[in-house]
Amino acid sequence: MKRGAKESAAKSTLSRESSPLFELPPWDSSTGLLHVVVDTPKGSRIKFKYDQDKRVYEASYLFPAGTFFPFDFGSIPSTLADDGDPLDVLVLMEEPSFTGCLVSVRPIGVLAAKQTQEGKTNRNDRLIGVAEVSRTYRELRTMKDVPARLLTEIERFFVFYNEDRDRKFKVLGRFGPDRAARLVSAGERRFRRKARGPAAV
Repeated sequence: MKRGAKESAAKSTLSRESSPLFELPPWDSSTGLLHVVVDTPKGSRIKFKYDQDKRVYEASYLFPAGTFFPFDFGSIPSTLADDGDPLDVLVLMEEPSFTGCLVSVRPIGVLAAKQTQEGKTNRNDRLIGVAEVSRTYRELRTMKDVPARLLTEIERFFVFYNEDRDRKFKVLGRFGPDRAARLVSAGERRFRRKARGPAAV
């Protein structure tokens, strides 16, 4: 193995050993709630993303004035989406937390969607959850419980978020917590396969 490849592999291993995104399980076994590590807090114009090699969060995108994240946006540890990053969750909570904060979340549903970029279309479903500490949203159990106006605002945010990055985002439907749990389970399996390496595929 060449020196550069060895260094890259070592960095990857080190980042996995030191990041909660790889150490924590997706679910808290004692509560049945999701572990979500916040990437971007509510109200931020800057999208933050965890750099696995550098082991720090970095600013990855800046929205135009007047546009910001409507709620905390975070990642589920020990999962992988189709794009190779941890699964994302939009967390309903009254106040922003902070980048790197661990929040216990009850998944209430999914915005099924497809995303088109450079002529290629893929599924890009969005998980929606409620922070366990929330006072305003704690009674929400499914997507049907979320006020229609709020859901529409969330959908519009994701549409604009992608349009501003030259991508098309189309919502295909709204689904409940069972669909959300299946997405997390699929993300767990994807993560485990990658962790075991090519020989296990």
